[in-house]
Amino acid sequence: MSSPAEGRRPPPGRPDARWHAAERVFWMLPVAAYFAFPENLVLLSQIAITALFCLSLDLILGFAGIVSLGHAAFFGIGAYAAGLLASHGYGDPIEGLAAAAGSAAVLGWASSFLVLRGADLTRLMVTLGVAMMLYEAANKLTEFTGGVDGLSGMQVGPVLGLFAFDLYGKTAYLYSLAVLFSLFLAARRLVHSPFGLSLRGIRLNAGRMPALGAPVHRRLSAVYTVGAAYAGVAGALMAQTTQFVAVDVLAFPRSAELLLMLVLGGAGNLYGALLGTVVFMTARNLLANVNPQYWQFWLGLLLVLIVLFARDGLMGGLRRIAALWREHRRRGAGAPAGSPAP
Repeated sequence: MSSPAEGRRPPPGRPDARWHAAERVFWMLPVAAYFAFPENLVLLSQIAITALFCLSLDLILGFAGIVSLGHAAFFGIGAYAAGLLASHGYGDPIEGLAAAAGSAAVLGWASSFLVLRGADLTRLMVTLGVAMMLYEAANKLTEFTGGVDGLSGMQVGPVLGLFAFDLYGKTAYLYSLAVLFSLFLAARRLVHSPFGLSLRGIRLNAGRMPALGAPVHRRLSAVYTVGAAYAGVAGALMAQTTQFVAVDVLAFPRSAELLLMLVLGGAGNLYGALLGTVVFMTARNLLANVNPQYWQFWLGLLLVLIVLFARDGLMGGLRRIAALWREHRRRGAGAPAGSPAP
């Protein structure tokens, strides 16, 4: 006879209502933050944009196993694509996002033939090399990019022709959050599709997947292109909300920090990318305000502790805590009446 706890479990294939409730709470928090922290909307906008950027890396690393140290290349290409359009009179935000996604996707598709040729170490070197070349190109082409002075003079129009960008960051935050939520839903649908399941199989054992009829190289090239497009959209959001593009959008530290955020939250879980970004950027901002000289030490200590006690990132730690709690409740529900819960 099944226990009451087992009887409350959903039938196979039906989503767990508790998980959907947790998702709803998760997405209600950034909406609540709009009203709770009106003076920090600029920071919240940057967190939303970086979360989308981290989500793009999770698609190629967490689900396909493609390591990258130059993911900022796509972020920078998207930022410059949207920035150049806005600086030449084409300031519609949606058109800028489309141009950024297309430009980054083309670069991702073209570079995928080089990135996918080697193993992990080779991929690290190739992705880093592509980003370095683009960085130097942006630094030299001052007539287009502004070089070290950055690209300015952009005139970004209202979102959907209705919502103009303001100095307080209200439109920028809601716009960034809406784009993040929309692309997150698309990414979740992608990773739970047969295409996404084949990516997981390739990550676990690429040698066996061709026997199942999965074209490994084409699948990896496709997800690399999609991840690049996502990163390009994130770059365009940054350019549109700040109306400035600095050459460091292509710099190595941006890629390195992104990898830290993904490891912190947990790769291979879309919510891990979002959670890692929120925790990393919030901790960095708070520690920099409390201890401006040594904030990097405390941030590094936080990262080390999280890796030591939650090896699969924050999402992995939360899953283990939830599993322990469910096991505790199951044992308590199955214990005889009057006996203490284990």
